[in-house]
Amino acid sequence: MATKVAKVGVKKVKGYLYFIDKKGDVSCAMMARGSKKGGKPKKVAKVGIKKQPGYLYFLDKNGDISCAKMIRGGKKKKAAKKKTAAKKKKKAAKKKKAAKKRK
Repeated sequence: MATKVAKVGVKKVKGYLYFIDKKGDVSCAMMARGSKKGGKPKKVAKVGIKKQPGYLYFLDKNGDISCAKMIRGGKKKKAAKKKTAAKKKKKAAKKKKAAKKRK
């Protein structure tokens, strides 16, 4: 499912969030807990990978950069079409009632 992109071997510290930044490097920031705010991100390792659109890049268990194809669902769009069709039917019914009252 996920493919290894680069071997980095970053050692993770508890309480920090590790991510791949826009430049393709590994960064970390202190996680927010309760009323405490999170910290500013700092670079852990310079890798400089080129990101492809449609893929999710993350740090795996071994501290290496991996990527997986993003899966997008399509059910929400279909549900929205049904709602608009139902609204059109309601508007048409209201217009018919208004026309009958006028006569």
